[in-house]
Amino acid sequence: MADPRITYFCMEFGLDESFPIYAGGLGVLAGDFVKSAHDLGRPVVAVGLRWARGYARQRIGEDGLPKSEFPEYTADFLEDTGVRVRVRIAAREVEARVWHTARWGNAPLYLLEPIAKEDAWITRRLYEPTLECRVAQEILLGVGGVRALRKLGFDVDTYHFNEGHAVFAGVEMIAERMAAGAEFTAAWQAVRESIVFTTHTPIPAGNEVHPLGELRRLGACCDLVDWEMRQLGGDPFNMTVAGLRLSRRANAVSKLHGEVSRAMWKDVQGASEIVAITNGVHVPTWQDPKMREASGSATGLWQTHQVLKSELLAAIAERTGVKLEADVCTIGFARRAAGYKRSDLIFHDPARIEALLTSGKLQLVFAGKAHPDDVEGARIVANLVAMARRWPTAVVFVPDYDMRLARLLTRGADVWLNNPIRPMEASGTSGMKAALNGVLNLSVLDGWWPEACEHGKNGWAFGDGAIDPAERDRSDAEALYAVLENEVLPTYADRQRWTPMMQASIASVQQRFSSDRMVEEYFARLYAR
Repeated sequence: MADPRITYFCMEFGLDESFPIYAGGLGVLAGDFVKSAHDLGRPVVAVGLRWARGYARQRIGEDGLPKSEFPEYTADFLEDTGVRVRVRIAAREVEARVWHTARWGNAPLYLLEPIAKEDAWITRRLYEPTLECRVAQEILLGVGGVRALRKLGFDVDTYHFNEGHAVFAGVEMIAERMAAGAEFTAAWQAVRESIVFTTHTPIPAGNEVHPLGELRRLGACCDLVDWEMRQLGGDPFNMTVAGLRLSRRANAVSKLHGEVSRAMWKDVQGASEIVAITNGVHVPTWQDPKMREASGSATGLWQTHQVLKSELLAAIAERTGVKLEADVCTIGFARRAAGYKRSDLIFHDPARIEALLTSGKLQLVFAGKAHPDDVEGARIVANLVAMARRWPTAVVFVPDYDMRLARLLTRGADVWLNNPIRPMEASGTSGMKAALNGVLNLSVLDGWWPEACEHGKNGWAFGDGAIDPAERDRSDAEALYAVLENEVLPTYADRQRWTPMMQASIASVQQRFSSDRMVEEYFARLYAR
């Protein structure tokens, strides 16, 4: 039997730092997916938007707060397909061109972009905060994406909505069937047989809700009446609920996230089954070839790691002027600045961490962007910068986090720290990238880590999952300090114990947590009928 033909919709794609149409983990995951789909020869095409300015670049001001800029970039490698589509946004018919690229060894990626200057606001930058702009972007992705695929001549078996941003594609397909004479319920049931859906986060900001009246005003309803739209997503209209009701099957992105998602959405009538398919990372993109070659030899592995560490430290010195020591255990922490990720948890007890930092046994490297409109994220970054200024020889914050810096950090750090509030980290693929390069994870048992962790063998876990908010940070910080002082640092001082753990780390993720495995599992468990 031939493979089903898949179209993969996503608002962002992280293919390379030179093409900044991604904000973070969702986009990088999408980029890894389309690279593996190509590598495996799977029949996948992807649909997204061509952002004029992409996501923010950030520098740190004198006040320690991140300052966001949105520079334009060149993308002269994009090929104009010649296809043009029209979508209605409010009272205006917006015409968009369809670009194509497979530049980074990825499955064909088609990107929509408005043609008229009057419509350029729609794709000016990724994740604009205003409701009108967000909905316009989602209409262009979903409705425009379906129409583009029709004009491109693709015979689609399954539409994969990677997050709720694309659900208006399902609304458009229902409207098409109703225009041909089908009644609503029959059209809906027929359409959901061709859709699958991935939910990525239990965080409210990742599960958008829009007033139904505004969706109608902006043209997102595609001629469906209010009662019909309420059947899909309620009023206000929940994009994740609509994704679950529009799909024949859905997936969460780790086993634990599957449990959380099924509990979170259990009261949604008519929701699709949610299976757990753990995320993976594209090994050729994220594992340094030298590390792959050296992993069989403990001596060669350590020597290669030291080379990669020196590359990281040189990049840090170039970007910040801070010169860290090559023989000191270096912890890396790099991810989006969001409250639940607790980027600054390690500073919970200043006296406890100061003793380690001033002993010459430990140094900390932080990176990550705050959303340009997120006050709490900006506060988190400012606090990390303040800690770096307090201990300038042992703590550094590296600004303007991107895929290049992510590669350096996940290859050159000694330890990868992750301490979200459990169970809010749906997956956490940065830890997989680090593990591929022999960087040992030190993490709360959240996301993917409960599936991979062998404490003391391929990394370490800490924290008891305390649910009392008043005790959680103190309890997890105490657990972090205990494991760091009693297990991590003594092991780092003993190369005979450390390098076998590096080898175990690489072995534990190379197959089980690759995006190749993820793609194969999608075809076997999500796309199969």
